[in-house]
Amino acid sequence: MRGEIEVRTTPASQLSAWDTLRAHHQQMALVHMRDLFADDPGRFDRFSVAACGVFLDFSKNRIVDDTLTALLALAHEAQLAEWIERMFAGEKVNNTEDRAALHVALRYRSPGSFPSASHDVMPEVRDVLARMRRFADSVARGEWVGYTGKPVRAIVNIGIGGSDLGPAMVCRALSPYAQGGMKGYFVSNLDSTQLTGVLNELDPQTTLFIVASKTFTTQETLTNARSAREWLVAKAGEQAVSKHFAAVSTRPDRTSEFGIDPANVFEFWDWVGGRYSLWSAIGLSIATLIGMNRFEELLAGGHDMDQHFRSAPWSQNMPVLLGLLGIWYRDFFQAQTQVVLPYDYALRDFPDYLQQLEMESNGKRVSRAGEPLDYPTGAIIWGGPGNNGQHAFYQLMHQGTVLVPADFIVPMRSQYPLPGHEEAMLSNALAQAEALMRGRPEAAARAAAAAAGFLGERLEAHFPHRVLPGNQPTNTLVYERLTPRVLGALIALYEHKVFVQSVCWGINPFDQWGVELGKEMAAIILPELQGAEPVSGHDASTNGLIGYIKQHRGP
Repeated sequence: MRGEIEVRTTPASQLSAWDTLRAHHQQMALVHMRDLFADDPGRFDRFSVAACGVFLDFSKNRIVDDTLTALLALAHEAQLAEWIERMFAGEKVNNTEDRAALHVALRYRSPGSFPSASHDVMPEVRDVLARMRRFADSVARGEWVGYTGKPVRAIVNIGIGGSDLGPAMVCRALSPYAQGGMKGYFVSNLDSTQLTGVLNELDPQTTLFIVASKTFTTQETLTNARSAREWLVAKAGEQAVSKHFAAVSTRPDRTSEFGIDPANVFEFWDWVGGRYSLWSAIGLSIATLIGMNRFEELLAGGHDMDQHFRSAPWSQNMPVLLGLLGIWYRDFFQAQTQVVLPYDYALRDFPDYLQQLEMESNGKRVSRAGEPLDYPTGAIIWGGPGNNGQHAFYQLMHQGTVLVPADFIVPMRSQYPLPGHEEAMLSNALAQAEALMRGRPEAAARAAAAAAGFLGERLEAHFPHRVLPGNQPTNTLVYERLTPRVLGALIALYEHKVFVQSVCWGINPFDQWGVELGKEMAAIILPELQGAEPVSGHDASTNGLIGYIKQHRGP
């Protein structure tokens, strides 16, 4: 251990590599990728890399060799290598909360202790994994039975944030691996429409609820859990609660008060951040639905990417490359957003998962030392299934006025292959990435309009509408078929991408104080909404809204 971690005080904008990149951007700003490909037939081979079952083509970016050299110099000057080792060594890289960030230990697959950790966390990690296996196996074998003796057929995960987004995304992505027709449901929203819709589909005799809350005080989670409990008790009585509820929490006193058997409460630790927690007992719903063997394959895929991240040369290191390319567009091209486009429908929830991972981690305005930054940090992450997007928001990407870097995520084989579908899907993915890069220049647009029958003045008026500027950067991530191991590698890839960017920007990606403020204020407003007295302790707008709702809300 190195002892107390040093907090970098030099902002990224004052590093020499930043000046180099700023000057280089002026040279690259008007360069078109059509010309880069025309001038460099070896571009694809040089700007692509394979690791952990994933192939990355990053050649359709507005970069040349000098760009990559300058970006790698920024990583070196920001001490990325040292920060990587500090995180893996268990140092308190989360300096504002005085904590380590050891999510990588949760998926450590090698025997023995976790390398260089301040203390060996692996005995407790392995103990929880063993308990999760016994739990998941008992459900799979039909040994866990409800109040009428029937085995569990439905798992309902009640959580929010990292206790919902990660498990929900993984379970939906890996639904072909579900055990014995088991079905998973996820409840997170305070609007009771979601919970009511789920409960209407369930048989209380065969339903198991997993309540995921570290402190067992999270408002959204506990509100939904209490309502689910009331639904069960109304149908089966108080004695049924222990047979139909499990929990993931650090507060056994509160789970016991709720009526959950201590044997069915699973621990995790303060060094597990919410958005990094699916690898922990928060993944209990995953393990129960797809089986513990498959869950451990997911962990193995994350571990594969951890090893790649620590050992691969940076010019061939996927998380480093994706992180630096994101900085290139965010800070030098002033791109405000990054779109994620899975052409694998199984990954339809992946953009939502990445929104939390990236925006909660790197949506920061001050450095690790608390100094305001004079450059942009985290991008707005958005997206959805690529095929659907082609008929919706791709229009803006092709002919709009903003730069939108994109990640295409493409399977070579579907989880459910049907004749003709895979080639059609692949052709669309590859065509869209090429079209975003190449565009349709004026001469080609004029020719296309003429071929469509436009002549003379009508041609001159019409052809500008067919011009597509192109030059929109894309990364294309390709894999054979989405398996638990491949998915684990993809998730860890983006986790480490976020960390790379945080180091270069000099920010702490492991806290989320902006989230906490809203929780604190909601706790003040809740009793005010329930009371009869007029409210005057907020701004005029909030006071007025509280009063209007109390006056006009129906029964």
